[in-house]
Amino acid sequence: MSWIADNSLTTFQKFCIKILKCGPIPEHVAIIMDGNRRYAQKQHVEKAEGHSKGFDKLSDCLSWCRELEVKEVTVYAFSIENFKRSKEEVDQLMQLAREKFARLFEEQDKLNEHGVCIRVIGNLALLPEDLRKLIAKAMLMTEHNNKAILNVAFSYTSRDEITNSIQTIVEAAKQGKIELDEISEELISQCLYTKSNPDLLVRTSGEVRLSDFLLWQTSDSQIHFTDVLWPEFGIWHLLGGIFKYQRAHKQIFKLQEEETSREVVNENVKLFLNELSERRLRQLEIYANA
Repeated sequence: MSWIADNSLTTFQKFCIKILKCGPIPEHVAIIMDGNRRYAQKQHVEKAEGHSKGFDKLSDCLSWCRELEVKEVTVYAFSIENFKRSKEEVDQLMQLAREKFARLFEEQDKLNEHGVCIRVIGNLALLPEDLRKLIAKAMLMTEHNNKAILNVAFSYTSRDEITNSIQTIVEAAKQGKIELDEISEELISQCLYTKSNPDLLVRTSGEVRLSDFLLWQTSDSQIHFTDVLWPEFGIWHLLGGIFKYQRAHKQIFKLQEEETSREVVNENVKLFLNELSERRLRQLEIYANA
């Protein structure tokens, strides 16, 4: 199935979206897509089929987010902890990822038309070389698109991300690129993989936990848990999360405003962050040309 699905909303669903858009819409929505394996068990099919249905649902959900004019979506696709699953299931997941990322190149024109930038956040060094190359090429192919951002957390845990951020800062301090008194919460935030914090986090399948996903970034986010398994997730479940966000918007906005007011970065730190961004881009180019 396509990454950019055709809009299949009914007239009534579009009407409800227009009503919701009269209120505040989250700019960044994060989703823990949980329940693919339980869905497969429920439907008496192989786990691989459950994961494939999960991708199809992601495509649908992205089309709903476009309709809502959500500018950034971050999805939890594969945790570092998932490598502990059976070799058969991990291999199936890696093969599914190869197929889906390869599909991106067939849809380059459509991605550019919608201005979608694909970013894969996580420890790419842990992935098979051929998959890492595909991912790097896909990111470079869409890096200049700026109408919408899709962050795919793959080979990711928040603890690994935070550790990477701190190690990056420590190394910079050792090299004299930043001073010790310039290390702050804001600097750690700037060194994380994501560019912005989610306004709304949705988790499916009835689990009420974050599973090591965006722990730093979601401190002020509205969190919406729903019992539905991810492949069964529908437009009404998403709209329910949006409505919950709108009810809490004033409080969330106040917290985010306080965070923004503390983001004072001096020229020395800006220089370091620009260098870090360029270094990460060069690493992608190395992966893509391997």
